[in-house]
Amino acid sequence: MVPILLGFFVILLVLGFIVVGMYNGLVELRNRFRNAFAQVDVQLKRRHDLIPNLVETAKGYMAHEAQTLTAVVEARAKATQANVRLAGNPGDPAAMRDLVAAESGLTGALGRLLVVSENYPQLKADATMRGLMEELTSTENRIAFARQAFNDAVLFYNNGRETFPRVLIANLFGFLPGEFFKVENDAEKAAPKVSF
Repeated sequence: MVPILLGFFVILLVLGFIVVGMYNGLVELRNRFRNAFAQVDVQLKRRHDLIPNLVETAKGYMAHEAQTLTAVVEARAKATQANVRLAGNPGDPAAMRDLVAAESGLTGALGRLLVVSENYPQLKADATMRGLMEELTSTENRIAFARQAFNDAVLFYNNGRETFPRVLIANLFGFLPGEFFKVENDAEKAAPKVSF
């Protein structure tokens, strides 16, 4: 009787260690994709911080383009709010979709600003504007790299949580799938072209 109880206890202990190991592995994968989002967040904030300077510089030259400038400011505000919401919980699929939509709107508004600015030679020649545009281009590249790292981390997390037997532990403890940071359409996939 004692050997049977001892064997049963050993089996339960081994199963307990396996469950704890799988749980800890899922936590590690989830924390990696959250950290990867933090890197995206840094670059998005950098982008959002550049925009007010860009708009202020353009205002002096583009007095007749107030609607375009207002659209950029409003798109930036929406993107900033969506970014703050997602930063609180990088695993929230609805917040990720909101961020993608807001960032797409901001990219479109910036694109329109760049197209309109082509009509203002003095603005194109302005050293501050050129510097801001170079910073924006650099930041767009950094965002692309950070987004790729984030998507890679989400892929590893999702693969980890969906494999058997981890899927049982993931479902038991509420590990939800991670949402990728996707660019919605082909026009938005390209970084804004700057030609100053």
